[in-house]
Amino acid sequence: MRGLEQIPWLYDGLMAGADLLGLRRWRRRLVEGAEGRVLEVGCGTGRDLPLYADPTQVIGMDPDLAALRRARRRAPAVPLVVAKAEALPFADGVFDSVVSGLVFCSVQDPPRALGEVRRVLADGGALRMLEHVRHTRPLLGRAQDRVQPAWTCVTGGCHPNRDTEAAVEQAGFCIEPEDRVARGVMRRFAARVCRAPEDPAGRNAGKID
Repeated sequence: MRGLEQIPWLYDGLMAGADLLGLRRWRRRLVEGAEGRVLEVGCGTGRDLPLYADPTQVIGMDPDLAALRRARRRAPAVPLVVAKAEALPFADGVFDSVVSGLVFCSVQDPPRALGEVRRVLADGGALRMLEHVRHTRPLLGRAQDRVQPAWTCVTGGCHPNRDTEAAVEQAGFCIEPEDRVARGVMRRFAARVCRAPEDPAGRNAGKID
C-alpha cells in the first residue's frame, strides 16, 4: 500500500517537524539504552541512526530501498539491509538489542514480526520500542477505530488503534516497568523475553520430574 510513508522526502519532512516538537527527545532516549550489537527494525530514512553512541555496532533494516538511500546519507558507517520485519535475514540470537521506532503501527503481521525479533535476540537481549498506541480512554479509542481505515490508506499502512504493548506481551516479552514512559498515546519501553519462574531448588516451576 503506497502512501505518505512510502514517499521518503515527504515523510522525512513530516518527521522533521515532529522532531522539533519533541519527538527527537524520545528518539534519543530510545537509542541510549541499546547495548551491544544492535538491529534497528524499520529504520526508514535513518533519523535514529546518527544518535547511536557507536554506529559501528548497529545494522539498519527497512523494506523501502528509497528510504534507505536517505538513511545512507545520514549514517554512512551503518550497514543497511532491505528486508521486512516478518522475515529478518539474520541468524538466531545474534543481536543484543533490537530497536523499533514508530514501526509496528505499520507492520503487516505484528505477531510474526515479534516472533522474528525474539528469534534474533540473544539470551537476555532487549527489545526497545517507541510507538503510538490505542488510547486507553474508550471514547478516544473508538474514534481511532473510526478513522483507522482512511488513515491507513493515506499513510500507506499506519494503524493508529493498535495496542502494540499488548502485542509485545502476547509475543512472550515482559515489559520492564522502570524503563517505560507513557504519555497520551505515546509509549517508550524496553522488554525482554519472559522467563519461567524457578522453584527454590532451581528448577522451572511446574516442571514434572
